[in-house]
Amino acid sequence: MTPQIWTNPAIMEWSQLLLNSFRHWTGRELLERAGDSGYQAHALFLSPFAVVSHGLEEDPLLNYGNQVALELWELTWEQLVKTPSRLTAEPTNQAERESMLEQAKTDGYLNTYRGVRITSTGRRFLVENALIWNVVDAEGQRVGQAATFSQWTWLA
Repeated sequence: MTPQIWTNPAIMEWSQLLLNSFRHWTGRELLERAGDSGYQAHALFLSPFAVVSHGLEEDPLLNYGNQVALELWELTWEQLVKTPSRLTAEPTNQAERESMLEQAKTDGYLNTYRGVRITSTGRRFLVENALIWNVVDAEGQRVGQAATFSQWTWLA
């Protein structure tokens, strides 16, 4: 893990967009919003649930994963930010994943998502009750998508 990645100003800013966008779409907080943006970025990075996001590139790259997500996908921070988000799913599951992302793009968010994901080393796990949301900037323009979940089961 990159030491204290949450202290990077760009990560602190993205963390605020993740938290603000989650509240915008769901009407609730992803985590308690105590302290300043640095404190919140730290809390998000060390939260007990997975949080992962990507940008809007043609083939979107992951641009954030908290500690749970890094461990789950078996990636370092440096590896994560070079990973196309489609590679978090096996090729056979990528069309289903894309359909779910399109639905979230249209509706703002999608809850109770369920799907199989794959780690960087090929281990498979089933995600349940995930929430996917559009990340929007202060002007309400979409700048990415994010997901959070706390339920997963390793598959044989």
